[in-house]
Amino acid sequence: MVATLVRLRLLVLRNSFRRSTSQLVAVILGGVYALIALVVVLGGLVLLGFAPVELVRTVVVIGGSAAVLGWAVFPLLLSGIEQTLDPAKLAVYPIPLRPLMLGMLLSAVVGVAGAATTLASLATSLSWLRLPGVAVVALVTGALGAATCVVVSRAITSVSSGLSGGRRFREASGLLILIPLILAGPIVIGITRGLRSSSDALPAIADGLSWSPLGAVWAVPSQLALGDPLGALARFLIAVATFVVLWLVWRWGLARSLTTPARASSRVRAQGKLGWFGILPGTQSGAIAARCLTYWFRDPRYLRQLLVIPLMPVLFWFYSSLNHSSVLPLIGAPVVAFSLGIGMIADVSYDSTAFALHVAKAVPGRADRWGRAAALLSFAVPAIVLIALFGAAVGDAWHILPGLIGLSLGILLTGSAVCAVTSARLVFPVPEPGDNPFRSRPGANISLLGPTFAAWGVIAALCLPEIILFVVGLVTGDALWLWAALVVGVALGGVLVGVGVRIGGNILDARAPELLLQLRKDG
Repeated sequence: MVATLVRLRLLVLRNSFRRSTSQLVAVILGGVYALIALVVVLGGLVLLGFAPVELVRTVVVIGGSAAVLGWAVFPLLLSGIEQTLDPAKLAVYPIPLRPLMLGMLLSAVVGVAGAATTLASLATSLSWLRLPGVAVVALVTGALGAATCVVVSRAITSVSSGLSGGRRFREASGLLILIPLILAGPIVIGITRGLRSSSDALPAIADGLSWSPLGAVWAVPSQLALGDPLGALARFLIAVATFVVLWLVWRWGLARSLTTPARASSRVRAQGKLGWFGILPGTQSGAIAARCLTYWFRDPRYLRQLLVIPLMPVLFWFYSSLNHSSVLPLIGAPVVAFSLGIGMIADVSYDSTAFALHVAKAVPGRADRWGRAAALLSFAVPAIVLIALFGAAVGDAWHILPGLIGLSLGILLTGSAVCAVTSARLVFPVPEPGDNPFRSRPGANISLLGPTFAAWGVIAALCLPEIILFVVGLVTGDALWLWAALVVGVALGGVLVGVGVRIGGNILDARAPELLLQLRKDG
């Protein structure tokens, strides 16, 4: 049965390659990157064989603990990613629990991440080649460490299956990926500076991790090399106990998911609570604006764009504090304005087949365009002004605030105008509603590339008047030019929004059925 499950894993993987060329290319590229990383790790472990025992212990324990932690965290963040041996799909077959667990354990090793982790874990013995007895022990603990990585991933997945079956959990966990990615620079710099302040920080961290479930298994060989067999035995017992507990937790969660599969839950809205629909006017544009605002603040595909509002100014402020620059904080407002404006380029595509309601009700194209633009501008304009105020305060550049606001609002309005036309003309493959917001559909990145770059160029060309006025104001120091940039940015941007809504509305009236047909095909 175990061998059958492993063959099933390989068979499904092979068939997925045949069905999707893009997936095959992605896996090949992922395999190449994993192979390069594995070669680097193996080379580093070999070089560690010539280093002092304390250094080997520090590197192996911290690296191994990070691997276990990564295998525990990523199932929560990537809960929308499909599993080949999904327990819900195997629940209809009379497979005993123990062979099923062994099959799932070995099938994880077949994947790129599992194979790389296993080989790297076993390769920790290369750091102890000068001590053959310790190297043999490192082979055993490396195998146990790799198994612990897989089991902790399965245990977390099985325990959280009830939560991950809910849409809100998938949406929230998917968005958590973007925050550390945006703040990766400050996080790395902060950790590096903190470690530099104390030369004993890393060994102390490794010593603490060696007594934890994360790092105990990786510290056993080094304790033997240091002449501490009792310490090695204690840590080995912690590692075995950790594996046993995780195995039992996985067994309990898997048994529960096989007998009581997770079901999607729903919530009934209290009578009279209409949300944005009860606040905005009861017109066609008002109804569309209310629906779009609901999407902006509840749909993770839109929420990931909103993350730039609070995070981007903080990011520029952090880097400005490192370089003592007063210019970087001022970039935040134009960057956020551009990101929000261009973010509407796939607005209709996000509607998916729900766009059929617009076609069935014969919603005028201008009403659709006005509603979508009003929804974005209702929160984007105040946010841009606040970010500009923040940048002027941090950079102590209050004299350029009018021009900065004019430039930023001009970029935002122009972006909205351009996207009012492009989203009525083009449909892109995007994640489905309720799907993982970071799942890329085949061909999505390539099909978005050309129109997005073209839209960037059009926005830059249409924003040239306020850009020129702002730059002249900065160079000459004359406030009149900066105030002119404010007036021109707001006035020209407002005119462009009106023109974009008119053109986009006419396009939508002419080809709404065709647009719906494309959405159905892409869906």
